[in-house]
Amino acid sequence: MTAGWHVTVLTLFPEMFPGPLGMSLAGKALENGTWSLESVDIRSFASDKHRSVDDTPFGGGPGMVMRPDVLDAALTASRSRLSQDQRERGRAIYLSPRGRVLDQALVRELVSAPSLTVLCGRYEGVDERVLEAQGLEEVSLGDFVLSGGEPAALCLIDACVRLLPGVMGNAETAGEESFERGLLEYPHYTRPAVWQDRAVPEVLLSGHHEKVKAWRLAEAERITRDRRPDLWQRYEESRPKAETKSRRRRKPRSGSTLEDGVSLVDPTAETAPVPNLD
Repeated sequence: MTAGWHVTVLTLFPEMFPGPLGMSLAGKALENGTWSLESVDIRSFASDKHRSVDDTPFGGGPGMVMRPDVLDAALTASRSRLSQDQRERGRAIYLSPRGRVLDQALVRELVSAPSLTVLCGRYEGVDERVLEAQGLEEVSLGDFVLSGGEPAALCLIDACVRLLPGVMGNAETAGEESFERGLLEYPHYTRPAVWQDRAVPEVLLSGHHEKVKAWRLAEAERITRDRRPDLWQRYEESRPKAETKSRRRRKPRSGSTLEDGVSLVDPTAETAPVPNLD
């Protein structure tokens, strides 16, 4: 097995991979061996002449269920091609609406393992017994239903690959993104400095790095509090009480000042030269 983080995807549609994962940053990392991908056609493990992978559900009901014997054979064969370390420490998941909701913390967990095996379901789902026998973790992208696990697998793998060392050009970028600190990301601005009578916040033109940093944190907190109360509550609970009380006295606005009256732009402070953004 090649070095680097390895992903095995079991699917009825192996031609869907790598798909977009073969492009941009993920594609370059795939090409240079930072990670590797194997797509496995589940149907090739069917034993009858019709290559059947599903059957009607016991107890009745609509739709079809993927057979445990076919899936077990596919999973066992795929895992046998992994190294011992990948088998012992790798993660194996089944993408399902009833699973643990994927978040950045889980992404970091998955990418820290040497390998990831992803089972993509179709129809009404898979026989419960194969999940138990193979010890698959169930993971969900959210409270909605897709036609199959493949689109979800593409999203999950992309989220993981971009955290691999060397994939992103600037290592600091990942730490500034939404969810990395438990907050949504702050707003971004670029040239021109004034567009349709909308000006870039003054603090971002000041060249004062600490005040820029403070503004960005304040904006990230404001946006998270307004848009994602669930994230904000967890963020508040995770911080020391003294810091939480201090922040509550300094609620951010969308301008360049804080509501306690302290300007984020000090006209007397020494600042770095600012490039012409016009």
